Amino acid sequence: MSYIHQSDPELFSILNREIAREESTLELIASENFTSPAILEMAGGVMTNKYAEGYPGKRYYGGCEFVDEAEDLARDRLKTLFNCEYVNVQPHSGSQANMATLMTFLSPGETVMGLDLSHGGHLTHGSPVNFSGKLYNFISYRVSKQTGRVDFDEVYQLAKEHKPKLIICGGSAYPRFIEFEQFKDIAEKVGAYLMADIAHPAGLVAAGIHPSPMPHCDVVTSTTHKTLRGPRGGIIMMGKDFENIWGRVAPKSGRTKNVSELLDSTVMPGIQGGPLMHIIAAKAIAFGEALKPAFKIYAKNVVENAQYMAELLLNLDYKLVSDGTDTHVILIDLTNKNITGKKAENALGLAGITVNKNMVPFDEKSPFVTSGIRVGTPAVTTRGMGKNEIEKIVKWIDKSLKSCEDELTLQEIKSDVATLCDAFPIYPHLNH
Repeated sequence: MSYIHQSDPELFSILNREIAREESTLELIASENFTSPAILEMAGGVMTNKYAEGYPGKRYYGGCEFVDEAEDLARDRLKTLFNCEYVNVQPHSGSQANMATLMTFLSPGETVMGLDLSHGGHLTHGSPVNFSGKLYNFISYRVSKQTGRVDFDEVYQLAKEHKPKLIICGGSAYPRFIEFEQFKDIAEKVGAYLMADIAHPAGLVAAGIHPSPMPHCDVVTSTTHKTLRGPRGGIIMMGKDFENIWGRVAPKSGRTKNVSELLDSTVMPGIQGGPLMHIIAAKAIAFGEALKPAFKIYAKNVVENAQYMAELLLNLDYKLVSDGTDTHVILIDLTNKNITGKKAENALGLAGITVNKNMVPFDEKSPFVTSGIRVGTPAVTTRGMGKNEIEKIVKWIDKSLKSCEDELTLQEIKSDVATLCDAFPIYPHLNH
């Protein structure tokens, strides 16, 4: 019996329509995935009732003994998963994890480098409309026009010129492995801290498919809901804890604080109040799932599906940024197809295939139109789809883009998509 159905039929109807949409369409947005039923259950569980400001053993409220256990379990599992010494599982999102990290390592106005948003970076890596670009002096580096990969000659020249206090590596639309070692070499040469944002490849890192940032980066942030396949949220990690931050004054006791203490205090009470204990407990489930052998197989399949999709797209004369992918992300430049990213997103949506328009490097169109689309394979792989299904999906993408003005054809494709999706249900236990 659904309590929502009884108490709020209007919202119950909306919920069922969303369930039906997820079940009957192909989710190719690279940043989306489907959690397990266990994570759904915990995220909707009774721990949502509990206020637990502070950290386990040091709460500002009573009655936290069991949520303390849940948070400790999440932290222990995350440390094992990424082989790191320090973790914070309280950030509500990846953006807040990044905010807490920047506020810990930097003072307002200080210089930091990040990948340009239009070249695959993220809003929190210095976009002028975001807190990062407003509070700090961001210098953006870019990818090479020839290779679609980070131009390390430019990174080094910019770092020498501007002497950033911190460099961010990683992004939201970078198809290749993040080059942690090369970034570390530059960071050491200019005396900068190195921060990795692995929101996208975190699950691949956990599975040992993507290189780990831990041996090379001072601090690492991530979301938990993309390739890691957990609930929506953020995390902060360090391979090793260390003392002091440039320009920070030691506390009155005279004892220098470790960075872990500074990070914890920046998250709470610095930018957040009470943690979302139902989500933290759901994160613990996700980390536990990622520690199982089946997750390594899943992550391997995600990349194999993406690379096969890239191969098929290249064969159909689609231009891919960096000519392919090492990960779950494919960035398609549609310039030679004479269709904008916005139009492609709309056409594919009518065909039951969900993607997002995305700027490509050196894009001449606005962020609201774009010249490309970003696609990814985490969600379809979670459904159990493999190469046979990828072949069908690529054919439907190609046909949809060629028939973007033909609503009848798009509806026919949508029907075929729904038939395929019926064979790969996500949540059979849910009524819709």
